[in-house]
Amino acid sequence: MSVRRLADQAGISNPYLSQIERGLRKPSAEILKSIARALGIRTESLYERAGLLDDIEHSSVEAAIESDPTLTKTQQQALTEIYRSFVGNGQKEAT
Repeated sequence: MSVRRLADQAGISNPYLSQIERGLRKPSAEILKSIARALGIRTESLYERAGLLDDIEHSSVEAAIESDPTLTKTQQQALTEIYRSFVGNGQKEAT
């Protein structure tokens, strides 16, 4: 799924989703819920996979995304990119 299609299905603008992906914006819980719904996954799974829950190790998140049989390869790539943008954003804030 393209970022444009994901944005359309989530009901958010493509530029805003792109900014989330690049770590320039922090999405609200409602936006994350919309993204999860568009990807066809539970919101909690998106939080876990995005590294927003402390009890998940970063390396295992990407492995979980990769091994999830309910996601297409395109969805896995999009979710991994979003996850990496969250992790990178968190590291910048911590320093």
